[in-house]
Amino acid sequence: MGRNVVETIVGALVLAVAGVFVFYAFARSDRAVAGGYEINARFGRVDGLKRGADVTLSGVKIGTVTSIDLDRETYQAVVHMAVSSGVQVPLDTNAKIVSESLLGGMVIVLDPGGDSTMVKPGGEVANTQDAISFTELLAKFMFSGTGSK
Repeated sequence: MGRNVVETIVGALVLAVAGVFVFYAFARSDRAVAGGYEINARFGRVDGLKRGADVTLSGVKIGTVTSIDLDRETYQAVVHMAVSSGVQVPLDTNAKIVSESLLGGMVIVLDPGGDSTMVKPGGEVANTQDAISFTELLAKFMFSGTGSK
């Protein structure tokens, strides 16, 4: 009888610890940057970019992609990003969608400009560079050769 009680207590502790981990994972995942502000950027293509992707500046994560919408008038993808409140983004910043690695997902890289005016909360980064499809790039490389003579 004593062994069953010990097993029950140990099982309950394991479930409680697992519950804490699940709660922590949900609490920390897919969150906007705490105390941050939102900026937008318009792209012609956002192939592979997903909600929750990193937004980086000089290789440092400063925010996340919160949502991606389609502008039904211009047919451009509008990317909404939450940026840390401690980071100011110059108005002439360039936003690029690049691959995180060969096997990784896509991220947005912000290359700051030299403008003294900053993008305001809810504002838009005007200079953008679309995502380059890896398959299109590979096809161009494979089929653009001139062949041997």
